[in-house]
Amino acid sequence: MSVDLKTLALPGVQHLQPYQGGKPVEELERELGISGAIKLASNENPLGLSSLAREAIEKALKDGARYPDGNGFYLKNKLARQLGVDVGQLTLGNGSNDVLELLARAYLGSQHNAVVAEHAFIVYQLVITAQNARAVIVPACHWGHDLAAMANAVDEHTRLLFIANPNNPTGTWVSLDQIEALLQRLPQHLLVVVDEAYYEYAGGGEYDTALKLIGRYPNLVVTRTFSKAYGLAALRVGYAVSHPDVADILNRLRQPFNINSLALAAAQAVLDDSEYLQKSIEQNRLGYEQLTAGFERLGLSYIPSAGNFVAVQIPGDVPALYQALLHRGVIVRPIALYGMPNHLRVSIGLPAENRRFLDTLAQLLNEGAVA
Repeated sequence: MSVDLKTLALPGVQHLQPYQGGKPVEELERELGISGAIKLASNENPLGLSSLAREAIEKALKDGARYPDGNGFYLKNKLARQLGVDVGQLTLGNGSNDVLELLARAYLGSQHNAVVAEHAFIVYQLVITAQNARAVIVPACHWGHDLAAMANAVDEHTRLLFIANPNNPTGTWVSLDQIEALLQRLPQHLLVVVDEAYYEYAGGGEYDTALKLIGRYPNLVVTRTFSKAYGLAALRVGYAVSHPDVADILNRLRQPFNINSLALAAAQAVLDDSEYLQKSIEQNRLGYEQLTAGFERLGLSYIPSAGNFVAVQIPGDVPALYQALLHRGVIVRPIALYGMPNHLRVSIGLPAENRRFLDTLAQLLNEGAVA
């Protein structure tokens, strides 16, 4: 008798669908036999590697046959100094996705649930489902998190509540006062995870970091990444800041060599490259203005964003427009999976890339590609 091997997997795993990342440039060029494609699909830093990060990687290569420092001693100490926290509050991850998964593995079982917002980063639902826990999805308010409704969704079985701030793919954000008001309402039997992957781009105005609340709320966890403003997406470095007891639990689960030596070296170096970071932030600001002005000229609605991307509403057949853009060598991100079938998410690129996208979009709309 044959056995369906899929049924041998854990129940939560059986219900998972693979995460679909942005289409790689090389894959598109290979499929269509084209060259010169541009990718505005994965919220990557268009400036490329920091020169300091590149130098650190090259230096670290000489020890490429050795295992990395499993505890990330130097990176954690540098982070602790810059963030004003204790080393014992830090957990390093292979990207911030890694620490999100660690949180789910540590705190969720089949008897638990976790609260997430509609249109929030899809990885939250993936890590919840993998644990055979229940994702409680709270309807969005103006595309963003409705924190009051999320608080109302909490029950005695809730162990995690995820807030993406700013949120991917909508770019929406909530203020620090709103987060603190939520924390004051919630019981202590759950962790509030504030995902600040796009924190560096969002600084200023009403936005502020939840790290300022860490000392007062032991059930608060803040996650960040080096993949966005710091330009290390290929190397995968992220971290969580939490109460030391939470960090201790996460570090028990964490794989001993979950960050490679090149990534550790690059992350340490780029923390010193304030010029690169400021250039990245300024480039993003100018690119945001370029894209949104282009959308307004085309009469297209978009969601104001605090990240390095914009979700734009497309009239007509969005999948057809996405495919038409691909055939002209422009990769963006359809986000129907996030409950937004009428939008495309466009990462902010270099000025020439943004211009090419806008020009191509205008041509396709004029040709009736989405009719």
